[in-house]
Amino acid sequence: MRRLLPVLLAALSITAVTGTASAAPAFTEYVALGDSAAAGPLIPDQDVLNLGCLRSSRNWPSVLAGRLGVATFRDVTCSAAVADDFEGSQTTFLGAVPPQFDALTPTTDLVSLTIGGNDIGLVGAALGCVNLLPEPVGFSCQRRLTAGGVDQLAVKIDAFGPEFAAVLDGIHARSPHAKIVVVGYGTYIRPGGCYPAQPLWGRDSDYLQASIARLNGVFAAAAEEHGATFVDIAPPSVGHDVCAPIAERWFEGLVPTTAAAPLHPNQRGMAGIGGYLADALSDSVS
Repeated sequence: MRRLLPVLLAALSITAVTGTASAAPAFTEYVALGDSAAAGPLIPDQDVLNLGCLRSSRNWPSVLAGRLGVATFRDVTCSAAVADDFEGSQTTFLGAVPPQFDALTPTTDLVSLTIGGNDIGLVGAALGCVNLLPEPVGFSCQRRLTAGGVDQLAVKIDAFGPEFAAVLDGIHARSPHAKIVVVGYGTYIRPGGCYPAQPLWGRDSDYLQASIARLNGVFAAAAEEHGATFVDIAPPSVGHDVCAPIAERWFEGLVPTTAAAPLHPNQRGMAGIGGYLADALSDSVS
């Protein structure tokens, strides 16, 4: 028994060490690409070295990077970005910023991507739907944008599909071993809206959210065809839309109630989206 005791103690020591050792991070070099839905305009604290991009250090890419424990994190998301700004420089109100693709390297092993809202003019379309008076005063944006049987937003969304696919191919070419996570747009407004709290008629609210769903569908299809993973944040953001109580909102309405841009995620939303993505990625690699 005395001879066995040191062996048993050694075995217990090894078990304790291996049992308490933390697992190595699944990703080590993370690059975030995208527009204001990822950048977080006006959310404290803004990146003072890149103020033209209106990028917050508390946006969801930063939340995700912290949760994943990556060693290297480069966030080049920039408000008002369009797909062309990945290969070409983007002009901001404080001057030009480098192409977002410049942040990618052959050793990058995780890339997040949110782009397309500006390409199709989503925010402009939403602003064009504002009606300060109830029906029938004013004019429905849904009626205007679908006049003649042609859905103008749908046409733009479908036309963006090949351009988005080219962005995915561009990421693969520069970072061939990276996992690409395509993050769509959320549930900004509930069915029927909440007029007059948000001055969008019910049918116009439904039209805008349906257009977002269509755009998310384009993302999902392109991701499947081009070796990426689509993460849909619409389901987890249900109940956190612009109609929700202020303390539960992930997205600001036309008149923000916290430090964030109108019709964009607020800090609570960034935390919720970042946490959801971290859990989704952890499940995918476990």
